[in-house]
Order: sequence, then C-alpha cells, then structure tokens
Amino acid sequence: MDAIDERILKITQNGIPLKKSPFADIAIELRISEQEIIDRLRKMKEDDVIRRFGASIGHRDIGIVANAMCVWNVPDERVEEVGTIMAGFEEVTHCYERPRAPGWDYNLFTMVHSYTREDCQEVAARISQATGIDDYKLLFSQIEFKKTGVRL
Repeated sequence: MDAIDERILKITQNGIPLKKSPFADIAIELRISEQEIIDRLRKMKEDDVIRRFGASIGHRDIGIVANAMCVWNVPDERVEEVGTIMAGFEEVTHCYERPRAPGWDYNLFTMVHSYTREDCQEVAARISQATGIDDYKLLFSQIEFKKTGVRL
C-alpha cells in the first residue's frame, strides 16, 4: 500500500457518489485514471488490505426499524455447531460467541434486523427450532446513536 492507496481509502471511506462515473472526481484530484483507482481497490482487496468495497445501506432509512440482539444460552460443547447453524440464517447479520458473566448465562449473540418486532420474534423462534436452544431473549434497539465503518 502506498500513499495513493491511502488517499483513495481516505477519500472513499465516507462513500462515493451514486452516478455513472463515481471515481471521476477522485481521479482528477489524484491525477490518475478512474481505471487505476478501480485496479488499486481490487488489488487492495486481493492483498487483504481491505475486506470489501461495497454498498452499505442505512437500514433505518428504508424502514427496517426492528433490530434485535438475540442472546442465547448454548451449552459450551455445542457452541460451534449451534453458531454455524445460526450464522446460516439469512436474517442473521452478526453471530458471536461471548464469555458468560456472573448473573448472565448467555454466550451466543445473533443480530436480526426486520421491519417489525414480530418478524424478529419469528426469526428467533425458527432459529430456536433449528438448534433446539430454547433459552434465549431478544433485546431490541431503541435509538441508534452512531453507525460508521472503520476509518483511517
């Protein structure tokens, strides 16, 4: 990664314009071609400098306002198996194992986004049925204070 790559990442990290040539202005600013920008982004992805370059949709802006962190009490010996099943659900955007804490029996966490709380509850019920785990709670978000990706 060189100085031009770093500038490309800093310029694009807050988004690119939705137009036919989204890299045109950046190319002028950096005095390189649009194709070189695309090639450099592709190379950074291939070299694992960046994981992805893609669209990020503000889910609240399109009406997806029910966001549930589902917490699950999974037997430790089943975490890998159950986590794999849960992560396979299309509606699950994040799936993490976390250590249990005193007074907190839950060790597997999944995030589900939907249009209604009832939809989230239905997804959790399907996950419960698929895994045989029936000790869970849904924690719904109330307010989104910040949503940003990693920044340079």
